[in-house]
Amino acid sequence: MDLQDNKKNKRKWKNRDVISSLEFALTGIFTAFKEEKNMKSHVLSAFAAIIAGLIFRISAAEWLFLLLSIFLVIAFEIMNSAVENVVDLASDYHFSMRAKNAKDMAAGAVLVVSGFAVVTGLIIFVPKIWDWIF
Repeated sequence: MDLQDNKKNKRKWKNRDVISSLEFALTGIFTAFKEEKNMKSHVLSAFAAIIAGLIFRISAAEWLFLLLSIFLVIAFEIMNSAVENVVDLASDYHFSMRAKNAKDMAAGAVLVVSGFAVVTGLIIFVPKIWDWIF
């Protein structure tokens, strides 16, 4: 009897169909936007980059790199938030050097991807701004 109850509980957490999977994923994205302060600055930066891309009429290849940068930063920020939540849950909010290291590494991954986004933006926009000024 105990084994059957355990199987039923596991099924509750499994995605039963594609719609459920999509709903859970969208809930995760909206939760990150609502609860993570860094996500708001990433989205603001993304809108600024998209507006700059429209103003300077960047090429299709430049759009691909710009959008790749934007989506990578947002995806890594969501993953960083997930890691932080899991680490906090596992450590019960008590300080642990391993927990700190895990959270720092996840934040470092966001920093690396953000660095890529900045370099991409500089490569795309600095020559266009330079030509516009001079």
